[in-house]
Amino acid sequence: MIGCVMILSAIVLGLWAGVWWAFIGGIVDVIEQVRAPEMSAIAIAIGVAKVVFAGFIGWLAFAVLAIPGKLLILSD
Repeated sequence: MIGCVMILSAIVLGLWAGVWWAFIGGIVDVIEQVRAPEMSAIAIAIGVAKVVFAGFIGWLAFAVLAIPGKLLILSD
């Protein structure tokens, strides 16, 4: 049972981290810096990096919970 909960949590965490925090958040970070009176190059670079690595971040967040969850299911 706990393995299934972990896998479902992994899906939610992966989507949140990859899509919302990294992809959309990165785009918002870049837009905020472009509209700011003084642009920060490091903030733009971090925003671009978040967008570029959004897929990897999502998969990594998913794997952190999904792999142990799968192992718990298989051990039962």
